[in-house]
Amino acid sequence: MELRAYVDAIRQQLAVAAAAGGDDARELAERLTAPLESAVRLALLDALSEAATEITRDLAPGSVDLRLRHGEPSFAVTPPPAEQWADDAEAAAAAPPSPVPQPPADGEDEATVRISLRLPEHLKARVEHAAGRAGVSINTWLIRAAAAAVDTDSQHHRADAPRRSGVATGGQRFTGWVR
Repeated sequence: MELRAYVDAIRQQLAVAAAAGGDDARELAERLTAPLESAVRLALLDALSEAATEITRDLAPGSVDLRLRHGEPSFAVTPPPAEQWADDAEAAAAAPPSPVPQPPADGEDEATVRISLRLPEHLKARVEHAAGRAGVSINTWLIRAAAAAVDTDSQHHRADAPRRSGVATGGQRFTGWVR
């Protein structure tokens, strides 16, 4: 994707707006054009990055990554593995229907947030290796792992719900040591 056309369009709009202000405004616009070009490119790259993040969130376990080569952005799309779709279809047929996701509560939004994660060095190496095998970035791999863990955890809570109400449902599992 080439950003030059978008930057030129903004430059042209700035020139048109400055022309209405007279010669002084036109000269000022010409002096501001060069410094604004890099700011406009950065703003466009930020917007594209956010769009890729939103698409990745909706496409999971697939992903869309924004890459920058020679100053120009490009997208790398990683579809989910084909066997994953088959596994998901089988699991969906066997599992009870999941509840409809609730919209975010007031004050919550779906914005991407940044967190600091400290991993032991040996675990970091394993995560890097797993992400490389999957052909995705470490960030994408960690997002998928977190989503899978949360989904698994919520399925366990649904399975535990009848027992908490006092009704034994069988299929109970105990772990530990016995003497």
